[in-house]
Amino acid sequence: MNKILIAEDEAPIGNLIRTALEDAGYRCLWTPDGQTAADALEAEPFDLALLDIMLPKANGYELLEYCKSLDVPVIFLTAKGQLEDKVKGLRLGAEDYIVKPFELMELLARVETVLRRCGKTGRVLSLPPDIEIDTASRLVRKNGLPVPLTAKEYDLLLLFVQNKNIALYRDRIYERVWGEEFLGDSRTVDLHIQRMRKKLGLEKRLVAVYKVGYRLEI
Repeated sequence: MNKILIAEDEAPIGNLIRTALEDAGYRCLWTPDGQTAADALEAEPFDLALLDIMLPKANGYELLEYCKSLDVPVIFLTAKGQLEDKVKGLRLGAEDYIVKPFELMELLARVETVLRRCGKTGRVLSLPPDIEIDTASRLVRKNGLPVPLTAKEYDLLLLFVQNKNIALYRDRIYERVWGEEFLGDSRTVDLHIQRMRKKLGLEKRLVAVYKVGYRLEI
């Protein structure tokens, strides 16, 4: 299970990010300032660091240099949204740069992308009581036996597991899994979800939300 450091001086934002990542199957540590984050990096290994830039005691740029020395990839999460700020962060070595405010679904997708790109995935997600998802091999097991999912069905399952108990709109589901603009035809989404749900026995847990989309209930 990947471990992620969150350095964010605003407690509500830090706790929101931590909760979303933990619900998606990550282990997280939130720190409110740069010095505490540096101490945490020295004390234990992390697979990824999410850093605000404007931190007290030590700023995000300073933490980035420390993370690079420890081979910890960095995503900046910051209100500094000017083009020159983004260019500076990426040129200094950040793997990604996300401007506040951001959507949690986008954050989760970018976290997964950076971990995969940096070779730090290889983790198994669990959907109690009997489903396991090996994200390295893209293999899904139910009661220890492999379940043959199509690529789209796998991506749908991963999206719902990373957003448990959250109602996901059909257009966002389509855009995330198919990578195209949603044009209003929900049949494609519905048919793929129905097949995936049946294969995994999730008919009672992956529920339709009226005039919205679907929600995976845990």
